[in-house]
Amino acid sequence: MTEPVQQPRRALILIADDVESNYKLLEIILRKQYDLLWAKNGREAVDLALEHRPDAVLMDIKMPVMDGIEALKEIRRHSSEIPVIMQTAYAFDSDRRIAEEAGCNGFLTKPVRPRELQACLDRSLHPQTSEA
Repeated sequence: MTEPVQQPRRALILIADDVESNYKLLEIILRKQYDLLWAKNGREAVDLALEHRPDAVLMDIKMPVMDGIEALKEIRRHSSEIPVIMQTAYAFDSDRRIAEEAGCNGFLTKPVRPRELQACLDRSLHPQTSEA
């Protein structure tokens, strides 16, 4: 009798964005390749990140309750291993600098382009292979 072939585990991506249409767009782009979680504010993003330990987080900067930068800082207080990619429609150099200082692993401008998103996720999920 042959043993069943085990499928590789799909990466879990936490999407933190308070705008449902933004989440739905990312869901359409990512759902075939990744398992997804959705946080609607920064506090929820921190809670879900610490509970589920996703393989990566896509974090909006402007959110209610706790903004993305504060959520990133809180996640970093508990884990430096979870890649966090910041995304925003307000792509000022100061936002990028603040996000990098807080420990983000990537920065995307909305509207997110699928190829750019995938490249950023690949770099975050497989850093050793993307540096070669």
